[in-house]
Amino acid sequence: MMPTIFLIGYMGCGKTTLGTVLAAVMNVPFIDLDDYIEERNEAKITTIFKEIGEAGFRALEQQALREVAGMGGIVACGGGTPCFAGNMELMNEMGLTIWLTTAPERIAARLCLPEQKAKRPLIADKSNEEILGFVKEKLAEREPFYSKAQLRFDSTNIETATDTLETANLLAGILTTLNS
Repeated sequence: MMPTIFLIGYMGCGKTTLGTVLAAVMNVPFIDLDDYIEERNEAKITTIFKEIGEAGFRALEQQALREVAGMGGIVACGGGTPCFAGNMELMNEMGLTIWLTTAPERIAARLCLPEQKAKRPLIADKSNEEILGFVKEKLAEREPFYSKAQLRFDSTNIETATDTLETANLLAGILTTLNS
């Protein structure tokens, strides 16, 4: 049986986009950790942050991570998930971690799309130029955590549905080989 696969990486690297298609290709469940947290707490992440702060959110996040770790399938983690409370070690123990890597310029271009900016409070008020600097700074801070992933995979080529499917098939092939 394939272990739970945790997709990690910075926001905009394609964890949900690629993860959804990868799960369909591999015929396994897909869980977006942020969506799971919102459903369990009947509140949006932004509301949870406002009400209980980041420390409170991170405690809920780790509890949710422990719950989904045993469910199998593909789990798209929040960009900060690996950086707190020993979560990276937990994921490495409970499954396979894959760091989705994409150039900061490509991530920034994705995040500058109005619908992406609107749903991400960390960048909502930033100009497009500020977003690139922010992405580079945060990636550098998080790299020590992301680099503990068991596998790195380039998720640059997911701009169209066809590209995403090809990329998902490539990753599924790698995972099938690893698991055999």
